[in-house]
Amino acid sequence: MTSSDFVTNMQSRMQMQMEIRDEDKLYRYNGVLYPRILCPEESFKALENIEAREDDVMLVAYPKCGFNWMVGVLRKIIAEATGMKIESNMPPLIEFFGPDVVKVLDETPSPRLLGTHLLPDNIPKSFNAKKTKTLVIFRNPKDTLVSSYYFYDKMPVPSLPWDTFYSNFLSGDIVFGSYFDHALAWEKRMDDPNVMIVTYEELKQVYITHSLCFFLTEAQVQQIAEGSTFSAMKEKYANMVTGKQPLQKRSGEVGDWKNHFTPEQSQEMDDAFNKHLAGTRLGDKLNYQLYCQ
Repeated sequence: MTSSDFVTNMQSRMQMQMEIRDEDKLYRYNGVLYPRILCPEESFKALENIEAREDDVMLVAYPKCGFNWMVGVLRKIIAEATGMKIESNMPPLIEFFGPDVVKVLDETPSPRLLGTHLLPDNIPKSFNAKKTKTLVIFRNPKDTLVSSYYFYDKMPVPSLPWDTFYSNFLSGDIVFGSYFDHALAWEKRMDDPNVMIVTYEELKQVYITHSLCFFLTEAQVQQIAEGSTFSAMKEKYANMVTGKQPLQKRSGEVGDWKNHFTPEQSQEMDDAFNKHLAGTRLGDKLNYQLYCQ
């Protein structure tokens, strides 16, 4: 399957997802909600056959924490370091691949850029066994919720009013599972030398190269930085088809949650953060007091 075939297949699956009843669009696999047609059970079973490589790069993010932005940055880094340009605009999410694409992975030259929104325990074990370099991105939960609300409204999943979506996000009854479950799971991996955890807010200021074993000149890093601003990435992905309409990136600004949360909702999220992440190393990295209060 070529990159073009994969894009066509994904667009077809998105359209199919749109055409089924809302109550049938989502299903649970290992207790987590997923889009039925985009992430069918056969795709999860196919993941068991992925053989990781030591020089793979695995990008992990909870949805709407800067995944697509960082995909663009990493593709530029790989291209500069190796001369190998990746043409596809589609995100390299392994849970979307399916059996056909997993077979093609074996023939894909290194270094391979792969990505996922999965919890760490659901990522194929071979990536841990091969000590694959893993870059994990998190974003403050309030802006993540707002960005998710607008993104899922354009995706082939049931559309929900703000108050319902807010409640589902806080309870974890949402596509790809609980934000706090993801955060706590990766918090436990912060001592792993092959795992680097950064925040979306940090990505507004820094770019990752040497930590992933790609050694670039200062001129190359500057070129990548200039081509990886949010506005540049917004233009690049503006015409990506999601199933309902072309995907239009929003502002990407930190603090947009203030335009959406009621004071009661803000306090409720503060309480949830304090319960789950306050005092943890990841909680400290998120700098919640600065970005969410």
